[in-house]
Amino acid sequence: MRGKHIGLLLGVALVVAGGLAACGQSKTPTSSKGQLAAKQDVKLSAKSEVTTLDVSKAADSTSLTMLYHTQEGLYRLGKNEKLINAMATKTTVSKDGTRYVFDLRKTNHWNDGKPVTAHDFVYSWQRTATPKTASEYAYLMAGVKNFNQVQSGKLAPSKLGVKALSDYRLQVTLSKPVGYFKLLLAFPTFFPQEKSAVEKAGSSYGHSSAKTAYDGPFKMTKWQGTAQNWTLVKNPKFWDKKQINLQKINFQVVADPSTGLSLFQKKSLDATTLDGTQVANLKNNPNLKTFVGGTTYYMQMNQKKVKALKNLKVRQALSLAIDKQQLASHVLRDGSKAPLGFVSQNLTQNPKTKADFAKDAYVKQGVTYDLAKAKKLMKAGLKESGTQKLNLTLMCDDLSVTKTVAQYIQAELEKMPNVKITINTLPYKTRLSRSNSGNFDLVISSWGADFADPINFLSLMSTGNTNNNGSFSDAQYDAAIKRSENQDANNPTARYQDLVTAEKRLMTQQGLVPLYQPATAELWNSKVTGYVWNPAGMSRGYQWMALEK
Repeated sequence: MRGKHIGLLLGVALVVAGGLAACGQSKTPTSSKGQLAAKQDVKLSAKSEVTTLDVSKAADSTSLTMLYHTQEGLYRLGKNEKLINAMATKTTVSKDGTRYVFDLRKTNHWNDGKPVTAHDFVYSWQRTATPKTASEYAYLMAGVKNFNQVQSGKLAPSKLGVKALSDYRLQVTLSKPVGYFKLLLAFPTFFPQEKSAVEKAGSSYGHSSAKTAYDGPFKMTKWQGTAQNWTLVKNPKFWDKKQINLQKINFQVVADPSTGLSLFQKKSLDATTLDGTQVANLKNNPNLKTFVGGTTYYMQMNQKKVKALKNLKVRQALSLAIDKQQLASHVLRDGSKAPLGFVSQNLTQNPKTKADFAKDAYVKQGVTYDLAKAKKLMKAGLKESGTQKLNLTLMCDDLSVTKTVAQYIQAELEKMPNVKITINTLPYKTRLSRSNSGNFDLVISSWGADFADPINFLSLMSTGNTNNNGSFSDAQYDAAIKRSENQDANNPTARYQDLVTAEKRLMTQQGLVPLYQPATAELWNSKVTGYVWNPAGMSRGYQWMALEK
């Protein structure tokens, strides 16, 4: 996920594709150990407005988070980053990992009382894959059989590899094994849709709370398409309603951390996000919670546009000259961490040893700070590339935090002789457009994982990938990625090692410069329990929250 999706952070743990019979019991996490308050209402903030409640079209973090709580898919993410059954009661996977059959529970209903069936999943997936829908997240279905042909208009949506074997049995066929496929199914893009409701509302579907169908733990009210405030209320038609304690979640848009802190202190909010200065001042507050994982900020270097950046020594010098630990602990000061590589920490684990992927794939020189060595490498690299001086423009978003990071990087890089950095701050959409078109020298980029697997990061840097804006290209790297997606796709251990090899190669060749792994620091009312946070994709889980006395 690019910058606009940073707030969407989903689960962890590599999923073994072959031979799994089920995802585990539909066990609901315990939300509270104390006595509950009589009034189960909480007040939360959002950084932006909801843009749509259409499963096929939602792409921003606020909208997707609301969909995650008003809709129910096959799986949901519980405590400790565990996939748990939602609509699926049993999952059977073929030995080759390409065919999934889901037995669905028969007790869930849309808010109009109609049962949720396998046909609702088929309709939803076909609608998302249809090119005229223009779904930004349709690409997550790329592993489903015939998806590419459906997206390009060469095949009808009915040819997509999903079908209802009966009202409560759903079959999905993949074009090849996808080791992380189950993780995708906890993402709203894969949730069902009620065909009659979508067709009745037409182009207005999902544009107001009244013109949206719900099958999840909550329904939305008081939303007319644009609003700074809205409410989620408990859904009486939800299959697991007995486990839902909250009656209401009241949301308001709070973009400024100072405003949020003031509202929290006045008890007008039960949680608020802090900035670095606030974290430094409140670091001993018992209500402070810090969540890290699933996202990396990094600097891309345009090897196609700038001759000197083709030189490995120059790229290594740029990385070595930036003190990432100093950036995280003394500049950002919000709990952010210095990176171990491109793939973030706290995302996935070694299937055998349970070690963090970032530690298994760690290459010290790729992320360490060594100014003396940086100066030597820069001098040698400039000579080899026939360049006397390196005058580069560093492009970044016009947000306060990214501007601060850019200024820090500028100061660090200019400690090397013959290096001059000019900062160019732009609105997000403009910066993204220029990044995608290769119109930059250096650019600060970010990626938040859509699902908890290293490939979600590493595929970005494959030769020709649309997100590989710096035109990094390495045959050994590409080969490792291809092995993980083909001959080793159904072998978790071999596939994991392929991805470790790829990450190490990326850092050895300094295909990019990891800068920091951001943290989300928040104050939470101590009486609110049961909040579930996960590091990739859908980070925020409100379903099992409760308010104690």
